[in-house]
Amino acid sequence: MEAVVKRLGLAIFATSILTSAFLLFAVQPMFAKLVLPRLGGAPAVWAVSMCVFQALLLAGYAYSHLLGSLRSTGLSAGLHVGVLICAFVALPVGLPATLGPAPAEGAVPWLVGALVLGVGLPFFALAGNAPLLQAWFARTGHPDAADPYFLYGA
Repeated sequence: MEAVVKRLGLAIFATSILTSAFLLFAVQPMFAKLVLPRLGGAPAVWAVSMCVFQALLLAGYAYSHLLGSLRSTGLSAGLHVGVLICAFVALPVGLPATLGPAPAEGAVPWLVGALVLGVGLPFFALAGNAPLLQAWFARTGHPDAADPYFLYGA
């Protein structure tokens, strides 16, 4: 029975990390395509979008490092669940109506605002999810917990 629980726990961790990674990669082109009708297909739209997504990814990794360094897994899990709930409330991903039309000149600040307001919190929460789950797996009594990096192979 204990072996089944360990395999099931490993499957839950691996599936959660795989799902987080899939959603992170899927949302980037999906959301960038939402702004194309307003800004056109200029290379700057894609470049700025990728820069914003990289900044959000880095922020999510810093967040997961901060929570992962807390001694209490329960406290870090509670905080992360709170962030995930806030991200869930921010759904569905879309262009905020409060932004108005894109300006003819200097659309970069508008695009950054659209990305941060439209998808920022869900992307941030997902970015921190995989490394945080990996840190929590390392704290379990699983035989492979000493080297949890194989979970990224999921």
